[in-house]
Amino acid sequence: MSNMSIARAFMVEGQVRTNDVTDRRIADIMGKLERERFVPAEKRALAYAEICVELRPGRFQMDPRSFAKLLQLAEIQSSDRVLDVGCGMGYSTAVLCQMSGDVVALEEDEELAKLAAPVLRSCEKLGRVFGVVGPLRSGASAQAPYDVIFVNGAVDEIPQTWIQQLKEGGRMVVIVHEGPVGKAHFCVRRGGELSRRVAFDATVPRLPGFERSRSFVF
Repeated sequence: MSNMSIARAFMVEGQVRTNDVTDRRIADIMGKLERERFVPAEKRALAYAEICVELRPGRFQMDPRSFAKLLQLAEIQSSDRVLDVGCGMGYSTAVLCQMSGDVVALEEDEELAKLAAPVLRSCEKLGRVFGVVGPLRSGASAQAPYDVIFVNGAVDEIPQTWIQQLKEGGRMVVIVHEGPVGKAHFCVRRGGELSRRVAFDATVPRLPGFERSRSFVF
């Protein structure tokens, strides 16, 4: 067994199973998928660490614990169409593809999108993937509506465009910064509005451009 295989097994046992991730699909997929292929070559030694790995300046792959818990929160079904916001180098897309009907992988960093494409093409057992390069805040309206929107990173506020692209009854999972700690939100669109509940704490970096607008008091 290679060092990376051992690290992957320890990640599942130490960061996934021990953090109340009971969906066996998640542990099985993360235990087999080579996470190190989805980070820059010089960062591969960090692929299974309990940290968010920087992919490009300001852009990170979520730590395994936060990713797995957010994935379980989404309650993904095999028939779902999923919008994967900020897919980075494609790790989240590769996992989501093995759980859902099809995935729209949205990335605004063209360099990350270029890196993700060949890795995803080389993966086995992937479902249907649609790659979209464009602003994360705008979503991907051409492929909407979505059963699930999965957000790779924290935001201060949820854009209205994402809400509009959810199906009625569709779910969104996103980490919202509330003071110094991020909170994972499980959201459902009902009657055109978004209801939400806080599920767990998760401190992950904000996605660039998703900081709350500052207001000035005179």
